[in-house]
Amino acid sequence: MTELEGKAALITGASRGIGEAAARELAASGVSVMLAARSLGDIERIAGEINDAGGSAGFVQCDVVDYDQVQAAVDKTIEAFGSMDILVNNAGVIEPIARIADSDPAGWSEVVDINLKGAYYAVRASLPPMLKEGGGIIVNISSGAAYSPIEAWSHYCATKAGLLLLTQCTHLEYQAEGVRVMGLSPGTVATEMQVQIRASGINPVSQLDPSVHISTGKVGKAIVWMCTNDAAEFDGTDISLREDAIIKRVGL
Repeated sequence: MTELEGKAALITGASRGIGEAAARELAASGVSVMLAARSLGDIERIAGEINDAGGSAGFVQCDVVDYDQVQAAVDKTIEAFGSMDILVNNAGVIEPIARIADSDPAGWSEVVDINLKGAYYAVRASLPPMLKEGGGIIVNISSGAAYSPIEAWSHYCATKAGLLLLTQCTHLEYQAEGVRVMGLSPGTVATEMQVQIRASGINPVSQLDPSVHISTGKVGKAIVWMCTNDAAEFDGTDISLREDAIIKRVGL
């Protein structure tokens, strides 16, 4: 048995990339996982593959910009598995990429709705059952963009900076009640988002060779480690997979 055996997790944005990897790695560690995404096709398939491999997985259609859908996803997690122990707040987008004067206000606002408000909605819906159970774990997928301005990423930088403060505020308010919350800044990861960034051709990140991006599996393993007591000293902070010390702690 692992330390996480028997716990239950909700993962947003679980249809691909980091969300999918988190679901697979958590399930391999004995966690029952509820996969949430805007469309059902991929999460239904992934959940089926996890179940076929001996894990425990469910799926729920959820658009994180709608609080009622987020609440329903939390409720379904508890209904299916009996508890709500872990939230992986992963849903996020970066398009449309554009310098501010060229940006589309509607598109800019949609990124705020998904990346920041959606993350808040998931935290808000998850806290009551966690507090009722005496604690829980929240992993917010952060970014180096929370700390540094990047050309044409004003929407992404602003929302990730906001998410960092959401992590810190949640830690401040609920650490004494057993809720552990951390952010994970994974660096550049081989996901669809990096394909979109490269296609934009606007800033130095878009010029990176795809070979430098780390695998989603490594990020998934980092998320599992963050849910263990070994990572408790980092509660309330962002953990960076660019730091050698963290890489060693995770076992990568």
